[in-house]
Amino acid sequence: MSERLNLRRRLKQSHALLAPGCYDALSGLLIQQAGFEAAYLSGASVAYTQLGRPDIGLVSLDHVVDVAARITERIDIPLIVDADTGFGNALNMGRTVRLFERAGARAIQIEDQTFPKRCGHLRGKGVISAQEMAGKVRAAVDARHDDDTLIIARTDAIAVEGFEAAMDRAELFLEAGADVLFVEAPRDLEQMRAVAERFAARVPLLANMVEGGDTPLSSADSLSELGYRLVIAPGAMVRAVIPAVEAFLSVLKRDGGTAAHRAHMTDLMGVNARIGLDEMMALGQRYEAQEEEKA
Repeated sequence: MSERLNLRRRLKQSHALLAPGCYDALSGLLIQQAGFEAAYLSGASVAYTQLGRPDIGLVSLDHVVDVAARITERIDIPLIVDADTGFGNALNMGRTVRLFERAGARAIQIEDQTFPKRCGHLRGKGVISAQEMAGKVRAAVDARHDDDTLIIARTDAIAVEGFEAAMDRAELFLEAGADVLFVEAPRDLEQMRAVAERFAARVPLLANMVEGGDTPLSSADSLSELGYRLVIAPGAMVRAVIPAVEAFLSVLKRDGGTAAHRAHMTDLMGVNARIGLDEMMALGQRYEAQEEEKA
């Protein structure tokens, strides 16, 4: 396995790092094979794909840790993990960071929502006090084993307390030691620009691109020019997969077979090529040969 990219150093570069969202080892592997520098484990996408439920706080800590460990076992690029609220108070936050770091996460994102949390682009969110969240940020920073494990502090306060309050919260989280700031769900480019003008010179900023969300969609190039250094597309893969699967199932139900859809599918050999069958078989044969030599 090659050495993973150091995210702290990478986020000092002028062009934003674009991290697509994954939800299992296969989706993470496809992201790596497509040439991306990092992947983002979306808690929402885990809820969508593994529970068939919305992102409303139903996914447990142990579940996400297990998914993260399966992904980091398979990919060499850094994994950024959505740790929601830290699954509890500051003491829980410390344990959450330790578990995710042990599972191979290179950056851990935490937020100031009340529990149960919900998707940052849904209505009806609540936020804990800014002081309580600052304490959770400090707990996360103190709990990490490796200083190169980044703590990303997100505030959802725009929808609850307004834009200026969200900016003040971000300032407090930066003072508490956050390595990256994430002001969730700005309403327009003016708000995104205001965040960058206040913080971009001091700390890397994260921009979240959600199709159908509150924030206008922009390219990584455009966001780089604004001053953002990390861009995530957390649920985009799920939103791409759903219509593809629905189209396939429609053909299968109509025809009773897959022939008419073959041009849009990968065959068995194509799947095995992507997931490394030949390499694993060769490795197994090497060990079998060694056993035969000993015999």
